[in-house]
Amino acid sequence: MTTSRKKVFVSFDYEGLAGVTSWNDVEKRSPEYKRYEMLRQLKAFLKGLEGCEVMLVDSHAAGDNIPWEITEEFPYVTLVSGGIRQYYMMYGIDESFDFAVFFGYHAGIGTIHANMDHTYSSSSIHNIWVNGMEMNEALINAAFAGLFSVPLGCLIGDDKVIAQTSKILPKVLTVETKKSIGRHSAIMKPTKILLNELEQCARELSTKSREDFEIFKFSSPIEMVVEFSDTLRADLVSSMPLVERIDGRKVRLTHDDYKVIFEALLAMTYICAAARILV
Repeated sequence: MTTSRKKVFVSFDYEGLAGVTSWNDVEKRSPEYKRYEMLRQLKAFLKGLEGCEVMLVDSHAAGDNIPWEITEEFPYVTLVSGGIRQYYMMYGIDESFDFAVFFGYHAGIGTIHANMDHTYSSSSIHNIWVNGMEMNEALINAAFAGLFSVPLGCLIGDDKVIAQTSKILPKVLTVETKKSIGRHSAIMKPTKILLNELEQCARELSTKSREDFEIFKFSSPIEMVVEFSDTLRADLVSSMPLVERIDGRKVRLTHDDYKVIFEALLAMTYICAAARILV
């Protein structure tokens, strides 16, 4: 067992948490917003990281879900809040981190029986492939961490995202928060069991070394194909440099640097937001 102080990067999302099944549950302006349930799960995990240095990146929607006061209870946590920001869900990661943690993640768009499945944009993106591999947000972000030789050490989410991601990264520690059974339905794990599992998983992670996990990278050249929900969004994105139109709803971008691929995907999601005012 190692005792050195570890540096942990935590990218926070919401849809993969227990207690939530619908968009109202994760929408801050909704009266059904499940902030209390979210904080209980997050705090259980952070408790297990005592002794580590943690950067917590609020990456759901506008990035304003986690209250700054959480750093009073957990003084070893630095909170990144708000948006729009460079690299969005992965803001601040660099070579100094021992592991990345993806907390509250969900399955990729189109996954059968997955709760609130989507990939970066629930309204605009129908599918994403990188070098022929069908992607979810965990894999997209793990490859970005790989640019800095930081492995994905822990994944917390529903059974579907864990199954998808563990096929590619089998060494990652996981905590299953719920079993998804439909777009807006899931079987929830009992609260006490889940909170204990989250804390124990964090404690286990803090004893690990970077070498215990896989670093996820794509070989160059890297080809990303994005299929949009309609032709308007493909029309808009086709104005981007390096983007090639494949058919009515698909575009392709090829580059040797995954950072360019990653930033292009973010730009596509921002550009697609304009579709709402053009129809």
